Amino acid sequence: MPVTVAQLCQERQLSLEELVARSGLEESRVTAIVEGRWTPSPQERRRIADALGASIDEITWGHKTPIQHLWGHGPT
Repeated sequence: MPVTVAQLCQERQLSLEELVARSGLEESRVTAIVEGRWTPSPQERRRIADALGASIDEITWGHKTPIQHLWGHGPT
């Protein structure tokens, strides 16, 4: 069953800083991926998976929080 990037980091005792260094991605992007606020591109997925020593299929990708659409025109 796929697990999150955060779970793999915890299992492998890998800090955010180490994941950033190993992946070569920007810290803000890696943070967003770890927190589930960013769905990474195929290239970013490969770099994160390689940095974790995992396959892309072992990791669940995407948002953890639902995206809400807001309607209306604001205060009048």
